Amino acid sequence: MSYLRLLGRRFTALLGATACAIPMLAVCASSAHAAPRAGAVASPAITVPAAGSHGFPFQAEEPALLAAKGYVEREFLFGGTATAYNRNGAFGSDGRWQVTPGTQAPYQSRMLVRYPADPAKFNGTVLVEWFNVSGGIDAQVDWTTMREEILRSGYAYVGVSAQQLGINAAGEYPGLKAWDQARYGTLNHPGDQYSYDIFSQAAQALRTPNGPNPLGTLKFRKLLGVGESQSAMRLTTYVNAVAPVARVYDGYLIHSNMAVPTPLSADPSERMPNPTLIRTDLRVPTFVVLTETDMTLHVSARQPDSATVHTWELAGTSHADQWLLTTGQPVYERMFGRPVPPRDCGANTAPINDGPAHYSLNAALSAMNRWIRGGPAPATGALLAMEGSTPVRDPATGLARGGVRLPDVTVPTRTLSGQRHAEGLAALFCGLFGATDPWNGDTDPWDRHDAGDPSNPTAPQTAEPVLSQLYPTHADYVNKVRAAAWTSVLRGFLTPADARTIVTAASNSTIGG
Repeated sequence: MSYLRLLGRRFTALLGATACAIPMLAVCASSAHAAPRAGAVASPAITVPAAGSHGFPFQAEEPALLAAKGYVEREFLFGGTATAYNRNGAFGSDGRWQVTPGTQAPYQSRMLVRYPADPAKFNGTVLVEWFNVSGGIDAQVDWTTMREEILRSGYAYVGVSAQQLGINAAGEYPGLKAWDQARYGTLNHPGDQYSYDIFSQAAQALRTPNGPNPLGTLKFRKLLGVGESQSAMRLTTYVNAVAPVARVYDGYLIHSNMAVPTPLSADPSERMPNPTLIRTDLRVPTFVVLTETDMTLHVSARQPDSATVHTWELAGTSHADQWLLTTGQPVYERMFGRPVPPRDCGANTAPINDGPAHYSLNAALSAMNRWIRGGPAPATGALLAMEGSTPVRDPATGLARGGVRLPDVTVPTRTLSGQRHAEGLAALFCGLFGATDPWNGDTDPWDRHDAGDPSNPTAPQTAEPVLSQLYPTHADYVNKVRAAAWTSVLRGFLTPADARTIVTAASNSTIGG
């Protein structure tokens, strides 16, 4: 079975919100940064939940980590009447959709809030993440991916349970109500056709609190809507259909969407335009960040950078990766009292991608924060080289050509791929996690010069690069990494803090000679 078909099946599962077994042009256009209109969205009632049986929120971060960074974590319930939307005319591929209010229903959801305890350390921007429910429960993918940048730069963070599945799911890894009935028993979600307005009302709760202020005494300047994968697909629909009506966010960071977004209605079979671009007439900017994996099902929706829409395509990255799993693991262990089961991608197969996606997302967040404040747009990134829906690879290294390229790709020591060959049940999950193939003389069991070999998946047969030939001395390797890292900083694709981390890791390695 081809990788494309496998990934397509996975995204079909995302659209249906089917639970997996395992959770987890630089311009300054002032017209693009007008403040959202106040009062266009209902302000929900805000309350504080009971302590519940666990005594902490679902997806609570490690207390010691937050304390060390000077952050507090709080949780609030919010609710009222949510509105669904109906199409007003045909939806076209340009994303310039019009909607009218539809049915209404009562709801109650929750938001998980983190911010600097010292107001002087708050940078004025609040990230509002649409929790991802592709694994059957709320998952804070963008918090986990960008956590280092959020904490060191003083952002506030709000995670929103916008979808029904995250609240109502049962099973071994249950949703909110089943996980802690005492804390979340009053939650009520009328269906995902209301998720778009619930996400708007979460922002309005921050702008005009009807009850305790979720941000305490903090005064923010900008609200940034973010979401990854299925949530990114919902944000695509939100930006195109709802944002022009709601106008409660100051910008959007869409992480890993695809060419076809999620439906506006509750009907999963509702046909959405293929492809769907991001509308370019919004008064606030949208930044789309795509991994190598995502391009397989996004390439037809490519659009040129404009005054309000920019896109990065990241070489050597995957839709989900080892950073996401490792960084998020303690949270899941605390919630469920046991480790999340390992990702079994089959015997004698390559490890999942351990590449630089989180560094790119950190830089994207930093660039987006400048943009929504009236600064320059993010740097224009090179496009990944594609043949149809397949990334073009360097036959010598197996690395994708083109795209935004960080030191892991420009000074490589291993093959990092956004694709992986998988069969059977493993394909549903593992196809999203890419692959890593160390360069060790083709001694790994997956180094068979076939579809399962990331460094040499197609003919002709090619041996893995020899590190001692690429980098005759350790100093040579470190100097090349240092040059690549600071070049990426100058180009706007890497934060200085992450450049220092990368150079330190290279210095502490044994690579070279």
